[in-house]
Amino acid sequence: MDTISENTLRAIRFERPEYIPVVFWINPACWHHYHKDVLLELMAEHRILFAEFNPPSAWRINPERELLPQIAPWERAGVPYTDAWGCIWETTDDGITGTVTGHPLADWDAFERFTPPNPAKTNGIGEIDWPTINDRIHRAKSEGKHGVGSLEHGHAFQRLCYLRGYENLIFDMTDRNARLWQLIEMVETFSIGIVQRYLDLGVEMICYPEDLGMQVGPMLSPEHFRTYIKPIYEHLIAPAHEAGRLVHMHSDGDIRDLAGDLTSCGVDALNLQDLVNGIDWIAANLKGRICIDIDIDRQQITRFGTPEQIDNLIHQEVKKLGSPEGGLMMIYGLYPGVPLENVKAIMDAMERYAAFYS
Repeated sequence: MDTISENTLRAIRFERPEYIPVVFWINPACWHHYHKDVLLELMAEHRILFAEFNPPSAWRINPERELLPQIAPWERAGVPYTDAWGCIWETTDDGITGTVTGHPLADWDAFERFTPPNPAKTNGIGEIDWPTINDRIHRAKSEGKHGVGSLEHGHAFQRLCYLRGYENLIFDMTDRNARLWQLIEMVETFSIGIVQRYLDLGVEMICYPEDLGMQVGPMLSPEHFRTYIKPIYEHLIAPAHEAGRLVHMHSDGDIRDLAGDLTSCGVDALNLQDLVNGIDWIAANLKGRICIDIDIDRQQITRFGTPEQIDNLIHQEVKKLGSPEGGLMMIYGLYPGVPLENVKAIMDAMERYAAFYS
């Protein structure tokens, strides 16, 4: 999400958008798990979801390479990647973000010699080109759009896990290890450097993506979250609010036990998963309070259900979570394994119900 439209701003601000903002994201691995021409055909048929998709006339015969996403270094199968913090990533499928298998601070003895990365050069996982980002933001303004900045996915809790290892981190929190506070300050200072640079470039919204939930419940206790992680969020969000910018937060998994704390941090839009948290629970606890950026199911109905069940799911989400005033966005992430007839059904339903309140 590099830019957002005026309609999306209106949805987040409850200012009666013309339609529900919808995003269909195709994971890079899909391009070698599905036939490329089939995916390109579906994109060409769904102009609401892929408004800026303009394939050349000969793409059916010889698809241009630039149409396809580049595989990031941390998404390359069998090629371990070391990020700017010294964490080692590995994956088994090209295009699927790897998992951290090497934790540079698994032993606290390494902390004294540890140097954090420079936010002028990296976002934490890869290089960051601020002049290019500046050009993109100014170009977006000239096209009537608004620039968006984002921290790396997993900028706080997950970054601490990457550095220490999950079990070590949870023990650190339980033992109230004093060195953990020093590490938190280091991680937070780095992210503030990223946030401030985006604000200086004039973005309209900053994204704070992270995964906090498991299939059932969060990955850390609410007490540990409030003690160690929530203050990081508050410190990182404060500059954005002081500048009058919107705050978008993401987390996969069951985050119902943390939702109250997340919203109290000053989140304007929260991207969370539908079925793992429960559509009715989301409606009862979040509707009208913040903009719900609903992450459409990828585990059950869209993978194993019928096109009719998919249409009903998205219809019910719009009815229960949306309103003419706004406060609802929808996103679907396509990963390998979803039947193509279901892929089409998801695209059809997202476009159909985007206009539900129009």
